[in-house]
Formats: sequence, C-alpha cells, structure tokens
Amino acid sequence: MVYLKVAFRIISIMVFVLILILVTGRRKVGELPVFDFLSIIILGNIVGADIADPKIPQLPTAFAVFLLVIMQYLISHFTIKSRKFGDKVTFEPVIVIQNGQIIKANMKKVRYSIENILMFLREKGIFDLNEVEFAIIEDSGNLSVMKKSQFQPLTPSDMKISTNYKGLTIPLILDGRLYADNLKKLKLDEAWLKEQLAKYNINSFEEAFYADINTEGTLYASKMMEEESFTKKFKIE
Repeated sequence: MVYLKVAFRIISIMVFVLILILVTGRRKVGELPVFDFLSIIILGNIVGADIADPKIPQLPTAFAVFLLVIMQYLISHFTIKSRKFGDKVTFEPVIVIQNGQIIKANMKKVRYSIENILMFLREKGIFDLNEVEFAIIEDSGNLSVMKKSQFQPLTPSDMKISTNYKGLTIPLILDGRLYADNLKKLKLDEAWLKEQLAKYNINSFEEAFYADINTEGTLYASKMMEEESFTKKFKIE
C-alpha cells in the first residue's frame, strides 16, 4: 500500500512539474532568469519532502506546486508585458568591456573579477583582451563577446563571394523506419531510395539505421548494426 502511495505521488507530482517546465519555456537551466531558478529550487524541496515521506499529506504539497505554477505563469506574463516589471525581477545585461576597455565599476556591480572574465573569454577561444571590442554579462550570467573587426573571421560576404543556398538536411530513414512524407516532399519515391541503398549493400529500409538527404542532393546512409557509413552524391532532378 505504501509503495502504491509513493508511485501515485510521483506520477501526480511529475504532472505538475511538467506543467511548470512548459510554462517556463525551452531554456537551459543555466539560462533561467532569477525567479525561474528560485522556482526550481523551491519545487525540488517541496517534491522531495512529499515523495520521501508518505506520511506527509499530499494535498498541501499539490496545492504548493499548483500555486508555484500559477506564480511562475504570472511572473512570466508580466515580465513580457511590462519592461519596468521585468527589470525588477530579472538581471539586466551589463557591459564589462566597451571599445576594448574594461569597465571596472560594472564588474563590481555584477561581482565578477577579472579572472572570471578571462575564464569566460578563454572558453570562447579568446586569449588576448586586445581582440575584444565588447563583452556583456547577460541576465543568465553568460558572457557575450564581439571581437574587434580586425580579429573577426572573414566571411564570403567580406570577400564578395557568392554562395549556394544550404538549408536543412531532411531525414529519410531513422532506425529502419521510412519517412515516406519526406520522400514525397522531395518528389522522390521508395523505388528510387531502394535503388540507391542497394548500391551499398543495404537491401531494405529495415537494414538502414539512418539515411538523409541535403539541399545539394547528397544522400547519406548508415547501415544497421555496422560502424561503416556510406555517402554518395545524388542530384535531385
């Protein structure tokens, strides 16, 4: 009976946690605003106590989680609607390097040392402060950096070179399962795909672990249960 009670608590609490995550949105834990981060901490304490001790009444726990979800939704709503309110409950971005110069006062404001800034820069592959034009501490605590123009990598646009369009790669087979709708979108058929796969000793869709095709018409195929992968270029007419 106790085990069934614990199982029921886990399932019911997971539903509330899922709702909270959906309300929070698709963000990494390290990128959560302050209130979202606090909500996760509080939620962990509430849920942990409820699951660990079946003697604790679950209704107050469920109410606490429900209330937390409502508060999370309201805070998120008003943060988007009101700029002033958003500034009060979240951190604003702070410039710590501007025009190549370190702003010491702003570093004190966010309580970051020069060692912290240098570490963040090294993580981005920057080992020389002379390369940095702007550096900004975001509300998530991450560092955004813009290099000086002379240290930025060349792009085809800089060199006046035209490029071909490169879009998303479209999956055709995943774990032996054919994506027939994607074939139709490309105006291809199963017979064509079987013919191409057969050239590389893949005699059925079930034998293919993965296959996709890119916008250049390049087909990639990987055989099931084998380490070897095959690539072949086909042009879509």
